[in-house]
Amino acid sequence: MKIYTKTGDEGQTSLLGGSRVPKHHLRIETYGTVDELNSFLGLLRDHLNDEDQVKLIIRIQEQLFTIGSHLATEPGKHDIKLPEVHEEEVDYLETSIDLMNEVLPEMRNFVLPGGHQAVSTCHVARCVCRRAERLAVHLSEEAEVNPLILKYLNRLSDFLFVLSRKITFDTGAIEIPWKPSR
Repeated sequence: MKIYTKTGDEGQTSLLGGSRVPKHHLRIETYGTVDELNSFLGLLRDHLNDEDQVKLIIRIQEQLFTIGSHLATEPGKHDIKLPEVHEEEVDYLETSIDLMNEVLPEMRNFVLPGGHQAVSTCHVARCVCRRAERLAVHLSEEAEVNPLILKYLNRLSDFLFVLSRKITFDTGAIEIPWKPSR
């Protein structure tokens, strides 16, 4: 199987379902940003030493592929068999956030991203996640988007923030509070 099809050479691409849209279409931007997020999570995973965290990131990456497949599907094409987006994945993120927060010191300030490669990568992933969420919300104003996708992306960015703090804690990195200049 060839990886190149030459069908996109003039700036168009196909959605699942067959319709062609410009490569700058909001739907393409949205699932492309989810794909970018997934890649940053792969980079984060490469920096992690905690096997449980690695497994958690893999589960999230799998969910992001599911979300991407839904976002890449032509509106109204309900006959295409896709993996389902489940509420339990949102619950899983919430439970993970709660478990990490149990061992973290109380947050009294915003914190500056950084301190360790894994922490910094986690913050970049969080920012990309927020962008993916904004694009998905925008897309939902123009076309049908499963509300669980919006909910999952929102919770995932929260999860990534708490994970960045947990990695800081686990690695002994310094969490630098933001102190606004006067």
